[in-house]
Amino acid sequence: MKWMMGIFVSIVTTTVVYAFCGFYVARADSTLYNKASKVVYVRDENKNVITMMNDYQGNLKDFALVVPVPVVLEKEQIHIGDSKVVDHLDAFSAPRLVEYFDENPCRRYQTEFEVFKSQSSPGAADVERRKKQDLGVSIEATYTVGEYDIIILSAKYSQGLEEWLIQNGYKIPEGAHKALEPYIKQKMKFFVAKVNLKEQSKTGLTYLRPLQFAFDSPKFMLPIRLGMINAKGDQDLIIFMLTRRGRVETTNYMTVKLPSNFDVPVFVKQEFKDFYLAMFENQVKKHNGKVVFTEYFWDMSWCDPCASDPLNPKELRSLGVFWVDEISPPTRFRAPNVLVTRLHLRYNDETFPEDLIFQETNDRVNFQGRYVIRHPWNGNPNECKEAEKYFEELSRRQEKLAQDLASHTGWDIEIIRKKMNLNQLNLPKSEEKWWKKIWR
Repeated sequence: MKWMMGIFVSIVTTTVVYAFCGFYVARADSTLYNKASKVVYVRDENKNVITMMNDYQGNLKDFALVVPVPVVLEKEQIHIGDSKVVDHLDAFSAPRLVEYFDENPCRRYQTEFEVFKSQSSPGAADVERRKKQDLGVSIEATYTVGEYDIIILSAKYSQGLEEWLIQNGYKIPEGAHKALEPYIKQKMKFFVAKVNLKEQSKTGLTYLRPLQFAFDSPKFMLPIRLGMINAKGDQDLIIFMLTRRGRVETTNYMTVKLPSNFDVPVFVKQEFKDFYLAMFENQVKKHNGKVVFTEYFWDMSWCDPCASDPLNPKELRSLGVFWVDEISPPTRFRAPNVLVTRLHLRYNDETFPEDLIFQETNDRVNFQGRYVIRHPWNGNPNECKEAEKYFEELSRRQEKLAQDLASHTGWDIEIIRKKMNLNQLNLPKSEEKWWKKIWR
């Protein structure tokens, strides 16, 4: 940062996080930006803790940090932070991409009895047989990527998958099958990861650790002007506000929520970073660069869908959240009464002529940058009347997706249509030539 001038659904061995409103597949964290700095600002009443993680690149002997502070800091008020915790907070609050899969419209009205019957509890002998022979779980692939051992699983039964995970040493909550069941119905696979301790020991730090400052001050502000002295071009700044009462906003600049909760075409899954950058830049231009964007506001105790696990009390304490007990027993609601507001601005000397001044509001309505892919059903349009209606609606839906994406990003709509293969969609019967229907 240049005022620092001269200034999934995942199942792991210790915790389980479930996304109930979509299957998380990608996120847009700070790595998208070439010149981005991150600041964590903890505040309650007049107590402040600031953690600054800069994007300095170059010879370390040339690094210098100048930070305006309201008081003379004593040695005990200065601390070295953990960049991994800041990265974790970045990942947790990052705008995210989720996906759904359209179900077969001809089977949409399957009775609850049929679903229950297909997963009803077997007798004791059958339970023992299933444990030994068939839990309905298949290992599709195994990898070691960096410091992670990864297994890709498919499953027929949610209870079988739960049992398989328990038998293979994964600590998951009792009754996990209830949360797993929707994804199995959609025939999704499951990404399972463990840390490979041998590979982990080979990793080393290649970055500067963040500096932290704790101080008392009635002023709720962040100085950014000093860094513009040696800044070259626009800078991105992401601020993570951790407070107790409500969403944080700026008082001397407009604070707006980024467009969110809209559908995007399937190809965006492979181009999510490009999509998000284009949308963000389009919004910056729309507001002439003079705006602070809210990308996320949520209670730290949970997430839906989860782009990363919530921070635990120990991590929050390391960031300066002094009202959280670090040794609290772990629960699903791990950090009560900690609210995170993620603010993002792109600034330069002209667009932001003043330092940032903040206020904590009484607003506690959750908000997240969330973008949705809905995979079309790829069945036969002639299977039933509902299928015919489905494809008629799908054609309209896909065209609207193309237009909305062009509007949000400024991308050429013809290129979008080409990437979506709109001319290759299954044609509903109502649009077929009439004579083809006679001899079908």
